[in-house]
Amino acid sequence: MKLKLAAALAASAMFGLAHAQTKWDMPTPYPDANFHTQNVMKFAEDVKKMSNGTLEIKVHSNGSLFKHPEIKNAVRGGQVPAGEFLLSLLSNENPVFEVDSIPFLATGYADAKKLWAASHKRTAQLLDKEGLMVLYAVPWPPQGLYTKKPISNIDDLKGVKFRAYNATTQKLAALAGAVPTQVEVPDIPQAFSTGRVDAMITSPSTGANSKAWDFVKYYYDAQAWLPKNVIVINKRAFRRLTKAQQKAVLAAGKAAEPRGWEMSMAETREKTEVLSKNGMTVEKPSPALEAGLKKIGAQMTDAWLKKAGSDGKAILKAYRR
Repeated sequence: MKLKLAAALAASAMFGLAHAQTKWDMPTPYPDANFHTQNVMKFAEDVKKMSNGTLEIKVHSNGSLFKHPEIKNAVRGGQVPAGEFLLSLLSNENPVFEVDSIPFLATGYADAKKLWAASHKRTAQLLDKEGLMVLYAVPWPPQGLYTKKPISNIDDLKGVKFRAYNATTQKLAALAGAVPTQVEVPDIPQAFSTGRVDAMITSPSTGANSKAWDFVKYYYDAQAWLPKNVIVINKRAFRRLTKAQQKAVLAAGKAAEPRGWEMSMAETREKTEVLSKNGMTVEKPSPALEAGLKKIGAQMTDAWLKKAGSDGKAILKAYRR
């Protein structure tokens, strides 16, 4: 009897030890210096601290564990318990996932927060059906217009070779009368220097990192859209945690979202300043250019509504309330 009791106690101790040493792998798409990655790393530190060291999350940055397009399905399939990815990458699965990438629907951080509040519930429901729990989301800096020549109205973009990198930017360029040309981030400097493109819409982060001042002169702070990264957790993995560990994950996620938004705003200020300090003309779009861009945004919003149906109508109604 004593031997059985000892064995039971030993098994119980081993079970407790297993919980005490729970480790998660978490893939992210961006390098360590990126503010999204830094926020995820702080989240992992908070989880470890709040769980009293019983849950440790190892962050695998820069696509080192899974490439960006693979992360969502890796979490869904249980290959990893958690991960980070750009929400609009899922646009082919459901139009709801791309609402934050509709040009000129939500411009600026205040509108982006309103749009996330309006779309969060439906986004979470759709991912929940796939066994995923949305923990938090953080936006990228708003997208601005880079050009070689001054642009005073939308007609100035007609015939301009315009960098495109997805369906949204291709459509935007076409509606502006520009000529969309597919160019990925690493190829931006060469594409401009060889005349393949003369304009682009991207964030101040990408502009600064690409040293845009070497090939364009003007940056118009159009704040066209603020796409978000989302952090998701496999629901089965979450349920296997102890109550204390679950509480730690939720608390750390709750802290990470507002911190991430602040980091994004700081990134916007810093990188826009870098553009200015390196000789670029940084200014808001003229009223005429802004009106033209918003007209295109309204067309693209209508097109999105046709795809998104009742979900889209509900989200926009909540957003515009």
